[in-house]
Amino acid sequence: MKLTPSKINLFLLTKLPSAWLCGVRLNTIDEKNCITTVTHKWINQNPFNSMYFAVQAMAAELSTGAIVMKEINESGEKISMLVQENSSSFHKKAKGKITFTCEDMDLVKNNIKECLIDSEGKKFWMTSTARNEKGDVVSEFKFQWTVRKK
Repeated sequence: MKLTPSKINLFLLTKLPSAWLCGVRLNTIDEKNCITTVTHKWINQNPFNSMYFAVQAMAAELSTGAIVMKEINESGEKISMLVQENSSSFHKKAKGKITFTCEDMDLVKNNIKECLIDSEGKKFWMTSTARNEKGDVVSEFKFQWTVRKK
């Protein structure tokens, strides 16, 4: 089964309803990158009238995790995935439509291939960069994913 934005957004609705209710959506997943968006609204704001950091983290994690899901799906193997660590930095208030982009496709492909050989699994860091409608960097998130063949 090919993973598409509509299938992953349905997954959000059924398995991660808090992300879906806050407006997190997967827009694009292809061979170059994965792009998610979320728009600042009343339901996802903090007391300072900008997007709550946890909502940004959900959108950023999805932009990295969807790539991992895609590569596992395409491998045809049973592979577990889990976030082990994460870090973030915030540069501007997140207002309006925020776009999260992860371009670590090759990194994931290589680690999935290696985890099929190595019984101990693999750990790797992925980065998601968030930009506002002007193109300014709002925040950056890094997630350490672990993958291991079941």
